Amino acid sequence: MTREEEGAGPERAPRAWGRLRDLNLVMFLPLLVAMGTLVVAVDARTAGEAVVLALGVVAALVAFIRWAARDISRVALPCLVVAAAVWAFGALAMDGSAAFYGVSIVGPLVISQLPRHRGLAALGLTAYVAAVGAARLLVTQDDVSGVLLGYVIIPAGITAVVTGLMFPNQRFYAVVADLEEAREREAELAVVRERMRFASDLHDIQGHTLHVVKLKVALAQKLVRTDADRAEQELREIHALVGDTIAQTKQLAYAQRRLNLSAELENAKNLFEAADIHVVVEREGEVDPRAGELLGQVLRETTTNILRHAQATRVRIALSRSGIAIVNDGARGSPPPELRGLATLRERVVANGGELTVEQEDGRFLTAAAFPHGRSDPAL
Repeated sequence: MTREEEGAGPERAPRAWGRLRDLNLVMFLPLLVAMGTLVVAVDARTAGEAVVLALGVVAALVAFIRWAARDISRVALPCLVVAAAVWAFGALAMDGSAAFYGVSIVGPLVISQLPRHRGLAALGLTAYVAAVGAARLLVTQDDVSGVLLGYVIIPAGITAVVTGLMFPNQRFYAVVADLEEAREREAELAVVRERMRFASDLHDIQGHTLHVVKLKVALAQKLVRTDADRAEQELREIHALVGDTIAQTKQLAYAQRRLNLSAELENAKNLFEAADIHVVVEREGEVDPRAGELLGQVLRETTTNILRHAQATRVRIALSRSGIAIVNDGARGSPPPELRGLATLRERVVANGGELTVEQEDGRFLTAAAFPHGRSDPAL
């Protein structure tokens, strides 16, 4: 079953349909009024005939207005009955070859909204218009060829053409509805991506800090009885770290957060040393400021992963102008665990034209990021 057969278009993208149909209303309603007025003026010879023909015109205008408002179903049957009756009256009771005007407008509008069997309905409508026109031969002695042309061929042909035009018109609306739906979905995906980015940044801040606080609290507990001064220093650092995390969270909430690679490097060194991990830092050049923030995120996430997932004793950090590489020992013998933080960072790095490499071999774990495509692999 096609989308047109299901009649799902208006419900799927009401705004797109509304704009297009309102445009049709503005463009075609004056034309329909003018044509209807001309039909009444030309074909009506008496006031009674004018009233009858006017009923067909009114039915056409009402149907078109309700079609433009996406609510033709409420008036479809009465408008169609009135328009069909006016055509029958015009063809059989008066010399009104233009009385088919109403049915040629109402019929196609109604058929275009049918959920199924539109083709059969179009054939039925055309056949009715032709049959009523042919029936005039039963009540008049006029020239047969003239009757066939004026009451059968022209009315049925115009009705068929108008009905046929409604099918591509409906398909056009369906395409626009698809485009509108795609635009709305893209907007929803943009919101989801932004939420994921915010959640990832929040994880970078909170997850990293909480793990560091856990380590420092454990260290302070060990030192409180043997080295009170050192324990007090650790508590002060914990206090400062929590305060800094609160500030970073506020900056994140107001989209003002920026990572400083040098600060992240110093923080990583302090954390590794506090965990009795020997750390070596090599600088091959000044890091490009445009890549500094993402490289800082890579360093922060990698530091957290080493402290949580590895039994490292040595870490080497190498910085170049466009990249960073962190190598640690103590990696597990099994395949590397799925690190969600790095997976998210890989998407960001790739999106910014870089490359993030994660490798594990012989107990060593490498995390490297480079802008543009490049790779560093320092040895321990």
